[in-house]
Amino acid sequence: MLHGRALRYIDEVARQGSIRKAARELNVAASAVNRQVLEVEADFGVPIFERLPRGLKLTAPGELLIAHIRETLKGHDRLQARIHALKGLSHGEVTVATMGTLAAGRLGDVVADYCERHPRVELKVTVCNRSELMEMVASGEAEIGLGYNLPEDNRMQLTAVFQHRLGAVVAPGHPLTAKPNVRVADCLIYPLVLASHQLSLRPLIENLAPATAELRPVVETNSTEMMKRLVRRPPHVTFLNRVDVDQELRDGDLAFLPLMAAAGRQRLSLVHRSRGALSSAADGFMQAIKDHFGQGES
Repeated sequence: MLHGRALRYIDEVARQGSIRKAARELNVAASAVNRQVLEVEADFGVPIFERLPRGLKLTAPGELLIAHIRETLKGHDRLQARIHALKGLSHGEVTVATMGTLAAGRLGDVVADYCERHPRVELKVTVCNRSELMEMVASGEAEIGLGYNLPEDNRMQLTAVFQHRLGAVVAPGHPLTAKPNVRVADCLIYPLVLASHQLSLRPLIENLAPATAELRPVVETNSTEMMKRLVRRPPHVTFLNRVDVDQELRDGDLAFLPLMAAAGRQRLSLVHRSRGALSSAADGFMQAIKDHFGQGES
């Protein structure tokens, strides 16, 4: 039978790929961690780790075991949070996987407000790309996922969808600000700062450009913070979602010009794992996301 200590030890070894590193993270002796690994392998009659020169790698049985271990640990955490909730406590841990542009923008406001209202809840926010986000939620490593243009996946449940308006982002006083709405074609005469192909934003912008046009950015980056910083110097132009520049618009540092095309919107999805119930803390944080991101036209 797997006990709580063995579960956490093996989970940490799988994450670190090393017994020594896992022991350091757990603040225990390496011999204690190694003993737990050997006992579990003896119980199952198969190796759960492949011993390689550069560390440990899960075997096929080990992959099955680690999925079970992580589900069990998450279930324990959810149970603990519910027991605390029955005592009238707002307590627990919520793990969220999201994208960089969201973490640096409106989601940051959601996190700050939620932490202020629920100081006993620990929020862990991981920034990652779309495929990493999907895998984190599907595996149970993250309870909640918030990302743009997520594909359908039966391992996850879609909770809410928000449509975010795309626009050209420029410095105040830029010549384009004389237009109430702009097309991508209107921006091509100016130096472009574009999202790299790693970001879901790039193919949308390319689809909105004239078929005969060639998008040739002066700067291409996967950092939305750099994009916003560069366009503060006219005549640079970039393309972002309205929510990506909330704070800059409030401060008067940037201008947002909606794109005229009907397709100029990005789909933002809020998801969680299909299997298992959410903790009360995660449920509350999902509601906070819905409240913030569902306010008016984004």
